[in-house]
Amino acid sequence: MSGNIELLNTTLAATRAADRAALIAYLPAGFPTVDGGIEAVKAVIAGGADIVEIGLPHSDPVLDGPVIQTADDIALRGGVRIADVMRTVREAHEATGVPILVMTYWNPIDRYGVERFTAELAEAGGAGCILPDLPVQESALWREHADKHGLATVFVVAPSSQDARLATITAAGSGFVYAASLMGVTGTRASVGAQAQDLVGRTRATTDLPVCVGLGVSNAAQAAEVAGFADGVIVGSAFVKAMLDAPGEAAGLAAVRSLAGELAEGVRKR
Repeated sequence: MSGNIELLNTTLAATRAADRAALIAYLPAGFPTVDGGIEAVKAVIAGGADIVEIGLPHSDPVLDGPVIQTADDIALRGGVRIADVMRTVREAHEATGVPILVMTYWNPIDRYGVERFTAELAEAGGAGCILPDLPVQESALWREHADKHGLATVFVVAPSSQDARLATITAAGSGFVYAASLMGVTGTRASVGAQAQDLVGRTRATTDLPVCVGLGVSNAAQAAEVAGFADGVIVGSAFVKAMLDAPGEAAGLAAVRSLAGELAEGVRKR
């Protein structure tokens, strides 16, 4: 099976044609268990997620907040392995037909082997990878193998990225651009939203790729706000928190499905 970058591209084109942003959900593999994690992915898709990112749990997730770190720790203590990540991608994609990406730090791929990782991800039906800590200038080997297997390479840009740097990053990427910002952590919500909107505008000036924003969005109103200026709204911690706060797995699945429904409604109110 070849990779599914075309499915990712057509999904994002379809949401754009419908004059709305895509809802992109993030959940870590192996949380709360491997089987439970697969069911959680199915639940967010049933609730309305258009695309899903599967996190590859890492012992030092430097870019993730405490909620995702907690989930990663649970997954790692449960013994999750890259094979489990691939199984999560395969079973979620086969059950739903939705594009599934993996979000991972570079070190696990480097240790596993780039050719092996890309071949297995494509065989599992994966659409590509989001690589938040892989510098573009060091990405040639990854991109060579990703292209060979039909996988998207999604790079992350930040408000601190200068325009020339944005152009370099977007020229090397495929699928979409992940625009990272903060909401409710530094400064006021209004100023942070403006910062994200500025980043999207500056990124779009360098590329025709869709620009999707991860902003700490946790409710329909925030999703609608970001959908007003971005091609996709990425939600992670809110889904993980819903699972962590639930009294049991069944309640957790119901909670993430419900949250996905609220967020899906939000992105349609742009």
